Amino acid sequence: MKKPFLIRWISCLEMRYWFILAVSLAVQTVFIAAVPAQMYEPPAAPREFRGVWVATLDNIDWPSKKGLSTDEQQSEVIRILELLKHLKLNAVILQVRSAADAIYPTPLEPWSVSLTGQQGRGPSPAYDPLKFWIREAHARGIELHAWLNPCRAHIGKSPPAASHISRQHPELVKSYGKFLWLDPGEPAAMDRTIAVLEDLLQRYDLDAVHIDDYFYPYPIPSGDRDLPFPDDTSWNRYLQTGGTLSRADWRRENVNRLVERIHTTVRRMKPQVRFGISPFGIGRPGTAPGISGFDQYAGIYADPALWLRHGWCDYFSPQLYWSVDQKAQSFPVLLDYWKSAAPASTCVWPGLFTSRLDDEKRPYDAAEIVKQIKICRDRIQPPGHLHFSLRALQKNSQGIQEALKTSVYAEHALAPPFPSRQSKAPPSPSIRLSRTPEGAAIEISPSVSDPTFVYALWTLQQGRWTFQTHPGISREFRLSSTTQAVVVSAVSRQGLESDRARLEIP
Repeated sequence: MKKPFLIRWISCLEMRYWFILAVSLAVQTVFIAAVPAQMYEPPAAPREFRGVWVATLDNIDWPSKKGLSTDEQQSEVIRILELLKHLKLNAVILQVRSAADAIYPTPLEPWSVSLTGQQGRGPSPAYDPLKFWIREAHARGIELHAWLNPCRAHIGKSPPAASHISRQHPELVKSYGKFLWLDPGEPAAMDRTIAVLEDLLQRYDLDAVHIDDYFYPYPIPSGDRDLPFPDDTSWNRYLQTGGTLSRADWRRENVNRLVERIHTTVRRMKPQVRFGISPFGIGRPGTAPGISGFDQYAGIYADPALWLRHGWCDYFSPQLYWSVDQKAQSFPVLLDYWKSAAPASTCVWPGLFTSRLDDEKRPYDAAEIVKQIKICRDRIQPPGHLHFSLRALQKNSQGIQEALKTSVYAEHALAPPFPSRQSKAPPSPSIRLSRTPEGAAIEISPSVSDPTFVYALWTLQQGRWTFQTHPGISREFRLSSTTQAVVVSAVSRQGLESDRARLEIP
């Protein structure tokens, strides 16, 4: 029986469709095969902030002990930075002021006791440790963030130097437990912290400044209550001048003013420098669902949610020192809370308690740190995190180095961009192929005013792109014998990327 016209017409269309599809696929296959693999465009450069705190207080991380010679201190710096380069980290947060002292020469504060064992005595032979750290970090394409403790003045049995603020201006310093503390209610004490910041910004080529959670001290239990912080003098002066805030609100306002002053000082002096804050990980118990614990708002008079609302920092690193499965202080719940509290202009890069790998009672395993990094990547953009502290990475506690390198740090990453009005992308690099007895290499010819901090480099091998970064001072990159093509871009200190240059390898 002859099929109806409509059915014959539909069948004809189906045959034409399948014929056209087959021809199209065949043409695409031939075309793709004819196009050199070198012409494929590599993906965008991976972006992630990967930082680590290097604590100098009590020689936690560096120097490894007091009294090392200059050569020994510098050798330790090189070993640390080579490790960070090996692990593909891109930022170090170096503690430069741990207790109203300094690991660099300054007339404002004495040398840190961590260097020589005596506060006020510098390293011998004389050198500038901070300048050395900056130079060697930048030579490896690693950012250097200067970490200051804003209010802690002294800790430990070693006596303060004659030039220490507790000896020069004892009225600004309070004794609290085993600590000496700069009173945030004393304007002159906070002026000293700002003066230290201005000195650092003026004299050093920093990528960022960073403060932690030491504003008013954490409460010390005393009997059935906490030991009161002895700020009666500054509090009574406030009342006598017409102050109307409660004592708790006044203390919080002192801290708020300090944070705002740091923010405005950085913006005024060097807007291309980032400002980062690392507060205690819980804002207020109950503000995030199911979260309980220490209340920093009431306990140390810190109000990080307010700082975020005002946009007073460029990156925010709450100390999320708990595991993913710890319900009352859940890592992902707290991460979500802080991300929701932050404006779009502020990056949220949490602090990870990597040193808990060495905790004898409740240790992490390396898989916990990897899990937390993956959660950060899933939930925050641009992603980032900081390890506290270097020691566990150095010791390779619980095999953390291998765990990172074989998973979340298998590939390099550029730090997220931080554009400012004074920043610009570098010019596209000029590259050429050179051949030597050792093999092929790429040579880069920078311009005279080239602001390149690192190079982003993609190499194509067997149809697959591989990404890596190289310090901006590098001018030659060795190539594998199987390299088919190379793509290079230049990246500035603020993470701004140039146009790409590409080269096919015959």
